[in-house]
Amino acid sequence: MYPVLLVTHLLAAIAFIGTLFFEVVIWHRARQQLPDTAQSGADQAIAGRSRKVLHGVVVLLYGAGIGLAWQHRSALSQPLASSFGTLLSLKILLALSIIGHYLLLAYWLTHGRLSERRASWIRRSILGHMLLIVILAKAMFYWAF
Repeated sequence: MYPVLLVTHLLAAIAFIGTLFFEVVIWHRARQQLPDTAQSGADQAIAGRSRKVLHGVVVLLYGAGIGLAWQHRSALSQPLASSFGTLLSLKILLALSIIGHYLLLAYWLTHGRLSERRASWIRRSILGHMLLIVILAKAMFYWAF
């Protein structure tokens, strides 16, 4: 079961990070070349499609992540006993922080407080978290301290 969880987690992470990368690095600049009316329509279309796709991706990503964490529960029971346990714990904390970002986003949306600046900040922050998680995922198997 571990290989299936690992591949599922990896593919979902690629989809999640790829979507955020597109939104932050590519779309943010490309949309500025469009007229205001086209920007709004394209923003809505991309955001709607992104939300539909990412809901399933996030379920797979976190579901597989929980399954993988369960396989390493002994390392997580004493996270400071090994570099693997410490890095895995940091990775999990960053993943939980991403959930916190989405809760904040939901709060801003429901209270009409989501500005373009806040939306851009939250996307960049989540992308940064995800990139750190990828680095930690690799480091877990190569860094020893």
